[in-house]
Amino acid sequence: MFAGLFTNSVFGFVRASVMVAAVGATGGFAGYDAGSIGAYVWISQGLLGALQFLSAEHELGERIRSGDIVVDFLRPVDVQLSNLAADLGRGICALIPRLLPSLLIGSLTFGLVLPGTPVSYLLGALSLLLGIAISCLALFALTTAGFWVVETRGIRTLYQTCGPFLAGLFVPVHVFPDWLKTFAHATPFPSMLQVPVDVLSGRVAGGAAVQVVGTQVFWLLVVGALGRVLLAAGRQKMEVQGG
Repeated sequence: MFAGLFTNSVFGFVRASVMVAAVGATGGFAGYDAGSIGAYVWISQGLLGALQFLSAEHELGERIRSGDIVVDFLRPVDVQLSNLAADLGRGICALIPRLLPSLLIGSLTFGLVLPGTPVSYLLGALSLLLGIAISCLALFALTTAGFWVVETRGIRTLYQTCGPFLAGLFVPVHVFPDWLKTFAHATPFPSMLQVPVDVLSGRVAGGAAVQVVGTQVFWLLVVGALGRVLLAAGRQKMEVQGG
């Protein structure tokens, strides 16, 4: 955890320096100033450990590959929900040594702009939880590809490359060209990172914040339903082959 925090901090300084310089050179872009772009950088850095973007591997994948998933199907516990509970636990625990110190470091070095009302923080906490849950369910759905392909490394690499970019990790989604912004919002990725950052940083507040959190709930249901369908199809495939 300390190694992860150190790495996050190093890349946070690099990203924040570049972003603040870009804001200064352009006079601000997409509504960001030095304080708000700093908040975007340090909050997004603090969320990396919880969202598992950079290590798109899941222990369920090995169980599918080895066939041990059959044992999971026989247990009186829902496979998807039990994996979601475990991943949520890991994600929330990762926030403590990553997010809070990152915000402290950013505040001391870059002077972050954060909301001043308790409602914004409560809604931001809900948005964080939803973002982590969507990320966990998306990774679960991705892992079920192991029912149909022998090797999933290519799919995981594609997820690791495209997912963080569309989520707004490298640059905010708000600065994308209109066509790319539309494409990004047609995927669940902005709801994993950009939306929680916007709500927690106070970039969106009031009714607009409630609306984007509602979008997260929509993607939570969609991604969860997709994973459930793929899991059921994989289970049926194994039953047919076993029979």
